[in-house]
Amino acid sequence: MKKPKKALNIQKGVESVSPINQKAKLNAKRFQKKQKPAQYYIEGILESNRTILSQAITLVESVHPKHQAKAREIIQGCLPHSGNSIRIGITGVPGVGKSTFIETFGLYLCKDLNKKVAVLAVDPSSEKTGGSILGDKTRMEELSVEKNAFIRPSPSASSLGGVSRKTRETIILCEAAGFNTILIETVGVGQSETAVHSMVDFFLLLMLAGAGDELQGIKRGIMEMADAIALTKADGDNALACKKAKNNYQYALHMLPAKESDWIPPVLLTSSLEKFGISEVVDTIESFKNKTSITGYFDHHRKTQNQYWFHESMKSRIGDLLYSFTRVKEQIQQLDEAIIQSKINPFDASDQVFETFIKEITKQQK
Repeated sequence: MKKPKKALNIQKGVESVSPINQKAKLNAKRFQKKQKPAQYYIEGILESNRTILSQAITLVESVHPKHQAKAREIIQGCLPHSGNSIRIGITGVPGVGKSTFIETFGLYLCKDLNKKVAVLAVDPSSEKTGGSILGDKTRMEELSVEKNAFIRPSPSASSLGGVSRKTRETIILCEAAGFNTILIETVGVGQSETAVHSMVDFFLLLMLAGAGDELQGIKRGIMEMADAIALTKADGDNALACKKAKNNYQYALHMLPAKESDWIPPVLLTSSLEKFGISEVVDTIESFKNKTSITGYFDHHRKTQNQYWFHESMKSRIGDLLYSFTRVKEQIQQLDEAIIQSKINPFDASDQVFETFIKEITKQQK
């Protein structure tokens, strides 16, 4: 007897996929196994091997103690071959067209001037998960396939000014690999831009016109750091608004105190769409370098930057050491809760942590 046909046929479902990305896990293990001695990376970087350069930057960005130790060796080996570039910081509010400008600017440097350009594009990280979009290679389609360009997106990881704390070391590696122009794109979300200013030679501020009262949107601190202002999207119906805004910005810049470099920041009109104003930006940077090199400011600025990063590095290492003690970490967790419940003020809590830290250090030395 035949079984009656059913109107509803139950199909075998698809097996559920593990939430853990097995491929990523496997790749991480392979990366561990494939690691070479520091000298291998140094030689590869000096030969301009981009694959090895990328691997070395991954080591620099890693928080693993073994990776950090090897990264320090690599940086030390590359340091004598660095410094032969112009370092340019580029910042601006979201929507100003940073990525589009950098692509047009980078292509002009590569194709018209035969420069080797490294773009260190820092993407915003999630405060909750630490995740990052890392979409700059997608936004810079032409530049990403240019033979004289190298794009390295890195998560900002909540660092000051939207700049990854490892960007400084990455600059050294890129310079050792032969890149003579380093562009650093910051997140530009209104945070302090001190970090990017402390690692570049020239600081370019991108601004928009026609979006309200421009001068109300200027933060004096950023204006004082800027070596030039470039008004983007100065084309079509926005061209007239940009010309008016240019006068406002020039007036605002003249109201600021004189810069230590004695350089007067110009205001430039640019359009990535119509590709004008880009050569003027390049000429401005060249003029800045020539003038500050003659006065000695260029070298002086780099030396003071090295001092700054020496102190920042010490603070970072001390912070790492502080959290390396289990007792200190436990105490910090307890005091966190006590501060939330208003049982102790933050200053007394930090004093207690410091006292415990000193005791742990003393105990370790005995």
